[in-house]
Amino acid sequence: MLTSFSVLHAPPIPYCAFMTDDPEAIVNYAADGAETKFGSALVTLVEIRGGAARALGAQMAVRGDGGYCGYVSGGCTEAAVAAEAIAAIAKGMDRYLRLGEGSEFFDIILPCGGGITLAIHVVKNVKPLRQILSALEKRKRIALRYDSGTQMISAVKSQEKAPGTWSGTSFLRSYKPNLRLVICGRGIELATTSRIGLASEFEVLSLDEASCDFEAGTIDNDTAIVLLYHDLDHELPWLKAALDSKPFYIGALGSKRTHERRCAALWALGFTQAQTDRIKAPIGMFGPTRDANALALSVVADVAEAYSLQRLA
Repeated sequence: MLTSFSVLHAPPIPYCAFMTDDPEAIVNYAADGAETKFGSALVTLVEIRGGAARALGAQMAVRGDGGYCGYVSGGCTEAAVAAEAIAAIAKGMDRYLRLGEGSEFFDIILPCGGGITLAIHVVKNVKPLRQILSALEKRKRIALRYDSGTQMISAVKSQEKAPGTWSGTSFLRSYKPNLRLVICGRGIELATTSRIGLASEFEVLSLDEASCDFEAGTIDNDTAIVLLYHDLDHELPWLKAALDSKPFYIGALGSKRTHERRCAALWALGFTQAQTDRIKAPIGMFGPTRDANALALSVVADVAEAYSLQRLA
């Protein structure tokens, strides 16, 4: 029978504070929580046995008051993971948690049939997390090193394209800025693709022919350039800026014949075939499309696939 004392001191009940897959939001939740009286933990997927719903490096942030965000599985285990993290916060000690195949928790079965190992780190030093957030705000790549022996984290230079990997006895969790989608065009195609991009939680810059304040420095390795003009003269300035930079994706609207004329115009300006081969044309994952909604879905899906492959290359 529970006494009034045990009821008053029962551990907090885990609850999902908000649903997100955004690594920056997860790190921020952990950093903010560590600076409260409740404390926080950062949970990282560090081993996969068989199949898994998430990739190595997937994370959750858990606060001592029960709130959590992020995913390390398909949503079926996160509350149980949060309960373990809350217990770790109360003791001030890191721990590993094995779920699914090879786990002591027989009542927690992963739908994929595999097993995962999670590293639960109780945040004692918030500085590395703030360094991660500062780098991402400046659109710089960075990584978080976790050493389970010392139970310490540190911000280090990102050297891996995969989200998570082991380096000796330390686990490196790499972070990249949010995908930036620069859409140049006009009319309904521009408006619809911008809307789908925003719904996909991309950072969207929507530019039409009247835009004149675009800076080439906006284009970085985590930027996709999408050209939705039906006019070669209007798209040439954007193409030149894109080819002089290193976005991970360049796509242009138009038929194969239109693309042949596009390449000829760029070659005449001094660009090489190797450079024009970087342009995805006709644009999109599927085609041809005959309406703005289908075009927008095709383009955003193509960009998302290219970014996913680039992250795991």
